[in-house]
Amino acid sequence: MKSIYLAMLMSCVVYNVIAQNNQAEKDIQVKLALLAAPVELRDSATVHGTDNMGRQIVLRQGTNEMICLADDPTQKGFSVSCYHRDLEPFMKRGRELKMMGKSFKEIFDMREEEVKSGKLNMNKEPSTLYAYSAKAEDFDSIAGTVKNGYLRYVVYIPYATSKSTGLPLKPDVPGMPWIMDPGTHRAHIMINPEPKLQQ
Repeated sequence: MKSIYLAMLMSCVVYNVIAQNNQAEKDIQVKLALLAAPVELRDSATVHGTDNMGRQIVLRQGTNEMICLADDPTQKGFSVSCYHRDLEPFMKRGRELKMMGKSFKEIFDMREEEVKSGKLNMNKEPSTLYAYSAKAEDFDSIAGTVKNGYLRYVVYIPYATSKSTGLPLKPDVPGMPWIMDPGTHRAHIMINPEPKLQQ
């Protein structure tokens, strides 16, 4: 009887330790994912991350317009992003196709076709994405710390062109806005600040 009781007690202890560790990992994923979001939008943003099986899950349900993605532990270095919720159909479809093993070009072409056919909704209004990254040596996933992070900005404007926006196809100086993938569903304004300005 004592051995059964002891076994049950040990099971409870192990379960609690695992649960606490999982919660700590989730808390760190949330904390780090929010580094990409503007400070005033962090408290109410939704955060997506991954579970122990590598499946994407909602780590925290938010109430504002921002969705943040936690770092992918299978990829080298550190990279998180936050974007306007209107971009979610586009982003979700990209993740699905990537999970299927599709290449960047295949994903681009498939989403272009799906947006044109109306199968995939791509918001016509400008929508912003913030991306925050760092080198592997500057990232500690256990402590939940990042050093020398770099924040860049992307504003999606489907089918916009250099002519319709007045933006160049490449920056003349560091930090200058420019347009990438003009004339496509993935047309977007790129803003890459000088790294030294972020230190």
